Amino acid sequence: MKKWKTLKTEYIHKSPFGHIRKDACQLPNGIIIHDYYVNEYSNWVNAVVITKEKQLVLVEQYRYAGEDYFLEVPAGKIEAHETDEEGIVREVEEETGFTSLRKPVLLGEFMVNPAIQNNKIKTFLLLEACKTSQQKLDDTEEINIQLIDFEKFGEMIIANTIQIQLFSAHAYYLARSYLQ
Repeated sequence: MKKWKTLKTEYIHKSPFGHIRKDACQLPNGIIIHDYYVNEYSNWVNAVVITKEKQLVLVEQYRYAGEDYFLEVPAGKIEAHETDEEGIVREVEEETGFTSLRKPVLLGEFMVNPAIQNNKIKTFLLLEACKTSQQKLDDTEEINIQLIDFEKFGEMIIANTIQIQLFSAHAYYLARSYLQ
């Protein structure tokens, strides 16, 4: 197989949240796609956060595109001045008020949706977390914290009794596999 060739690129939209790019691409067989759209985002991090009591620290928030409330592991984008580890520790503390004296464990790095997005997500595990501060939310965030028994959360995913997004389910199963 050969890579596609980019013939032309133009930005349709740019914002602090991400950019939309329109490319013209030529496939190895000669076919040209004139309107191939790519969503450019910053890289993301997320973390499975487990307390000393084996409770999973989750955030519940409304997701506009999903039109509902979802349970998620803490997550966010990396700021320009920080490492991935610094970014996830900051995000967890801002969203939940929880911290850990233990170093984050990297569970994996994955492309989010390489068909139309250019960004990656790194998933971490934070163990022996405890509440050390209040949330430090952005003006656009409204987040409820939920503590759920780590094993029970897997049962809730399988039983489909919670609204959960794919990244959180994936992170949970990575952490479960690592801990076994």
